[in-house]
Amino acid sequence: MKNKFKFYLKRIREGRLKEMARETIFVYSYARHYWKAMIVYTLLGLTGTVVSLLSGFVSRDLVDIITGHQTGVLLETFCMMIAVAISSQLITMLSSYFTTWVYNHVNNEVRADIFKKLIDTDWEALSQYHTGDLMTRWNSDSSTISNGILSWLPNVVINFFKFVSALGVVLANDASFAVFALLGIPVSLVMSKRLLTRMQNNNKRSMAMSSKMSGFNQEAFSNIQTLKAFDLLRLYVDRLKQLQKEQLDMQLEFSRMSMATSFLMSLVGLGVSYACYGWGIYRVWQGAITYGTMTMFLTLASTLTGSVNSLANAVPQAITITTSAGRLMEILDMPQEDYSKLEEAREFGNRYGYNGMGLKLTDISYHYHNGDNVFSHANLQANPHEIIALIGPSGEGKTTMMRLLLSLIKPQSGEAVLTADDQTYELSPSVRQFFSYVPQGNTMFSGTIAYNMRQVKPDISNKEIIENLKMAEAWDFVKELPGGIDYNLQERGGGISEGQAQRLSIARALIRKSPVLLLDEATSALDPETERRVLKNILKDDYPRTCIVTTHRMTVLNQCTRVYELKNKQCVELSKEEISAKLNLN
Repeated sequence: MKNKFKFYLKRIREGRLKEMARETIFVYSYARHYWKAMIVYTLLGLTGTVVSLLSGFVSRDLVDIITGHQTGVLLETFCMMIAVAISSQLITMLSSYFTTWVYNHVNNEVRADIFKKLIDTDWEALSQYHTGDLMTRWNSDSSTISNGILSWLPNVVINFFKFVSALGVVLANDASFAVFALLGIPVSLVMSKRLLTRMQNNNKRSMAMSSKMSGFNQEAFSNIQTLKAFDLLRLYVDRLKQLQKEQLDMQLEFSRMSMATSFLMSLVGLGVSYACYGWGIYRVWQGAITYGTMTMFLTLASTLTGSVNSLANAVPQAITITTSAGRLMEILDMPQEDYSKLEEAREFGNRYGYNGMGLKLTDISYHYHNGDNVFSHANLQANPHEIIALIGPSGEGKTTMMRLLLSLIKPQSGEAVLTADDQTYELSPSVRQFFSYVPQGNTMFSGTIAYNMRQVKPDISNKEIIENLKMAEAWDFVKELPGGIDYNLQERGGGISEGQAQRLSIARALIRKSPVLLLDEATSALDPETERRVLKNILKDDYPRTCIVTTHRMTVLNQCTRVYELKNKQCVELSKEEISAKLNLN
């Protein structure tokens, strides 16, 4: 007893009980929205239990009529037995249909809500997690919570009612029989108690392994071209086999534990059943009960043992649910992006942005959470109808600057604002509505070119799509494709070249008609002449757009209004002489 007390005291000090309480509150925050469904599910289960008890009574009477221990109408009792059986089947089917409908409804809503919260999580914090891990948590853990919301509490109520009602019937007919029927309960409770810690650890290990396997598969299939190019296929097959071996060993370990538990529980169940048989035969031989009553008692003994086992299993089920909740909370507890000023930002744009919007960074300093310092007192300004170039060696912060402008990350000091008609508005996730962004690499989705274009503006006409494809120097190759803008792209833009995909990405960004256009090495796969024409088209466009381009190619500088260089943690505007010197070097 003293050791158990020390164990629980240690767990309390470690904060496990407090942690489980937080996880339970998290699950409740979803469950409270579905209390009506839970009540209906519970009522169906309780009705099924009542019908099952009636079936026991009818079976008893039928056996007693046949054996002559009771007088009655055999045909009426037999018809009643059929009616009860049909009612039981109807309730089972109705419950199954209702469970399927509600589970999918709840699961979809919970997963949609968690998906939104995951997407709204701070980018830098979320990027610490592997995509495969996030997918596993969203798919598996969300489903575990959805299933638990619908079934856990109702099943506890239903099984408790089963136990109480069955025990009541036994006590009312022959109290001595209850002693044998309840023999297995203490053993079940002791075994369930010992399984709790193992169950919790197994759940965590299983979910971690699922995340690891999902991450491996996701990375392998996403980078299959790289695997082929470096002849890494055999290496990755071997890695997969090793992961599968680890997963199999873990599953076999869990299976052995489950088999041992099931075997012991089966022994207990057999012991209880044979004890009940023996005592029932003895009571019938004494003349204390009839054959029908003994038959009913044997059924009730099974009900009692089953309901107790179900109640005992409710504890590890609760641990499974709270473990899944904890894994989701680990991500959802991270800082969330603030979109509370969407309307305020939109009002700013409507009021002051009629001549376009610019950007101004003043005395910006930033370092990543890992401590890497990127900027110190950096400054930058970009205005409508300008193309601003950001140049500098790799690793000096060009992409980080883009992330700052998009408010994916926040500077530790300094000011970052939108500018419009001599007014300013602080950069935040709420102002992304004024940005279009084209990163380096292929960002096309599977589907037609028109589908890809309409992702940013669903109601755009085919004519407008073609106009923007022309501006991005993409129409010349698109019109030659089978179906033109209705040509189907494969996953990640498969079926066209990198340069063609980049031009489509630029066209999509132009279609959005955002005041600010960010091109992060977005013309790197284009030849210099095509790149020059694309930038020239953007400058000639009447729309008051501010464009910022990161590039390694110095030939782009001729098309730019101003040039900033990122070097030695500074962002400095270059003079015309400095720009000319860089052009001459190239």
